[in-house]
Amino acid sequence: MWTFRVYVLTPGRFGCSYLIAAMGLQVIWSFGLAILDTFALVRKKTLLSPVLVSLFVVGDWVTSTLSLAGASSSAGITVLYFGDLGSCSFEAECWKYQLSVALAFLCWITIAVSSLTTLWLLASA
Repeated sequence: MWTFRVYVLTPGRFGCSYLIAAMGLQVIWSFGLAILDTFALVRKKTLLSPVLVSLFVVGDWVTSTLSLAGASSSAGITVLYFGDLGSCSFEAECWKYQLSVALAFLCWITIAVSSLTTLWLLASA
């Protein structure tokens, strides 16, 4: 129990853990939608019912918001560690952490575009 408390309450660990949880939820959501799309293609059904598209919009907006929050919290920790504290003794690890935050923001941009496209699909139906 003590190690869990130290891990969660250590500054910088929560931002990274939140990003991992948000991206894990995004993977599950996207995999579920891929299975549903595959099922619809095999059965030659359309997925354009307003209730189903509304569910897609809400799910995309939730995962988009969680991904942005995770990327922002990790970016804040990155700025704190490498900009304000200046404590980066392992250059390779610092680049990996900064690259993961940059890729998290790129992932959020694609999720946001997807959610806006789904919202546009709902509005046009």
